[in-house]
Amino acid sequence: MTARSFLRLAVLSLIVSATSAFAGQLDPNDPDDALTIGRKIGCSLLEAEPITYWWHGHAYSRRMGERDKLLFAVEGMNVRSCTSVSDPQKGDGYKLVSREILLYKDPKTGEVLSTWENPWSGETVDVLHVANDPVNFTAYKIGRDGKPSTFGGTILGERWWNTLEVPLWYPNPLAGEYQKEIGGTYHATEMFNFMGDTESLFSTDTTTAEVQVGWARMSDWLPWMMMNGRDGVIYMHTAGRKLDSWDDLSETLKTEIAEHYPDYVGPPPSDDARRNETSWNYFKKVRDGERVAPVRD
Repeated sequence: MTARSFLRLAVLSLIVSATSAFAGQLDPNDPDDALTIGRKIGCSLLEAEPITYWWHGHAYSRRMGERDKLLFAVEGMNVRSCTSVSDPQKGDGYKLVSREILLYKDPKTGEVLSTWENPWSGETVDVLHVANDPVNFTAYKIGRDGKPSTFGGTILGERWWNTLEVPLWYPNPLAGEYQKEIGGTYHATEMFNFMGDTESLFSTDTTTAEVQVGWARMSDWLPWMMMNGRDGVIYMHTAGRKLDSWDDLSETLKTEIAEHYPDYVGPPPSDDARRNETSWNYFKKVRDGERVAPVRD
């Protein structure tokens, strides 16, 4: 037997053993179970139980003809909950409601920034951290494409993982009416990796799954950076996990929330019907005086 054949046989045996282990548990190929699996990854099967995700990493610049610059350390959180919903056409489902924060920090000291010196212009600008409220979505047994729910992940032995890419291309809330003609359309890509142990995800005895998460984002310059049309993009690379409780957040985030974002001790109400907020919409609201940004000493 060749090394390649041995490796193929070993992988196949792991997959078969994993499939056998799911007998009598949630079936990732069953649309009802796939919906339950998605809810256990995102939040909890318990109605309106708060769940907190946390992540951290770095943000870099990318411009033609120069080395990438380390711009910021970043740290974020999302607090959410799920409740059951139903639709006559789409069937049973769940609604996820959440709020999220992303802090920009000094990459050397870890201090949460209040101002930042733009290395290209030399201008000192005010930093506006991300405070999106709400970030909600609804999932049903029948998806937007008219097809039943599926679990799109990979299962190997005692671990599972799933990747998701979200290309974004939509009218920029800060640009004018002629974005197609002269540019300005918002352009970004969000990239996620989710992974965890199969026992907590597929067991019918658990209400939530143990999850690690990776998040990467490539986008236009942040509006508060005042890049004045310079070429290039910013990209972020982070990793984190679903916490056992909100109290497991870092002291940095707990302090920021206590001082500047008190609503973030929990998710929005389950019947929240507000329009989702993005970091660019949030910037526009602050710039237009519709929201007040936290003031730091």
